[in-house]
Amino acid sequence: MTEPAFDHAVDATPAPRPTHVTLEGRFCRLRPLDPARDTDGLYALSHGPEAPQQWAYLFTGPYADKADFDAHVRTIAAGTTDPVYWAICTPDDRAIGWLSLMRIDTTHRVIEVGSILYTPALQRTPAATEAEYLLARYVFETLGYRRYEWKCHNLNEPSKRAAVRFGFTYEGLFRQHMIAKGRNRDTAWFSMIDIEWPQRKLAFELWLRPDNFDPEGRQKVSLAVFNRLLAHQGELVLRRATLADVPAIRALKDIAYAANETITGVLSLPRKADYAAMMADHEIWVADGEGHLAACAVLQVAPEAVIYSLAVHPDGQGRRLGDAILAFSERRLAELGADRVTLYTHAALEQRIAWYARRGFLRTHVEEMADRRVQHMEKAL
Repeated sequence: MTEPAFDHAVDATPAPRPTHVTLEGRFCRLRPLDPARDTDGLYALSHGPEAPQQWAYLFTGPYADKADFDAHVRTIAAGTTDPVYWAICTPDDRAIGWLSLMRIDTTHRVIEVGSILYTPALQRTPAATEAEYLLARYVFETLGYRRYEWKCHNLNEPSKRAAVRFGFTYEGLFRQHMIAKGRNRDTAWFSMIDIEWPQRKLAFELWLRPDNFDPEGRQKVSLAVFNRLLAHQGELVLRRATLADVPAIRALKDIAYAANETITGVLSLPRKADYAAMMADHEIWVADGEGHLAACAVLQVAPEAVIYSLAVHPDGQGRRLGDAILAFSERRLAELGADRVTLYTHAALEQRIAWYARRGFLRTHVEEMADRRVQHMEKAL
């Protein structure tokens, strides 16, 4: 499935270069590398029994001795233009890895994360994921880059899996792209772009929530699940929406809710929504139709599971797309850990309320608003 083209005028102002700011998280902090403070610990962590695997796909290392490693750390720590390195630190400021922003194209606002060293102390920890979140947020929100790249040796399967888990999209293979440590390197290219960032950011933040971890610190729902981009339900093929879809989402809501408004006499709440803003805290899924969106689901995942709105284009009547988009929404929220889901609709829409009731939703209460009465409903998943 192909997303709609997003060929439009953009701000051509060059992006600023990254600087050695400190980025604070809950599980880790990113700060400038400090050779005097960090070399001994990083050398011990990166030159143990797993050193050959850790350094296999990096351009340098492992190092013959600590003096050589120290010289390398001093070199990369001193860089302030391209690449720019950060130490990945524990909350008490102990360096356990590093990463960099590199191949910086300020004119076109394109930048790459690379030269990533995750020592055993960092691997498979929440800090490893939070470090990627902090840097991506800095790239998109502070610096204003349009495109964020991840590249790796095509033989580096863990790196390719990590790219997808973090929300990057595979773009292709550049054969014999470079020579690395005296050998041909085929490079796998991945990217994330600014119109995708709101939903990628949401996935990171949902994964990082304290309630996504059990008392032993184990994740309940994986980031790969939060970052799922495609889904199938009956004949519907759904994809995560991007900012490019906002006009089409608004158009679908306008046409889908028109019949309801002849009954209620008021503008439907989903037609009042700012869907660009909602991408920050709601999952939005769309299915493409012929020249328009066929369906759309807007789902709140936390702090509780809510089906905010569903819409099906009138062209889909008779194809049970309403059942499909509702079933998908329930399945998706259950996949994300919900055991109950709520929704609401105008209290005057008795046929719609009865339709939900036949699908297992129970009336809970009616909310009195200034211009309408809203029926709330709930279902156990």
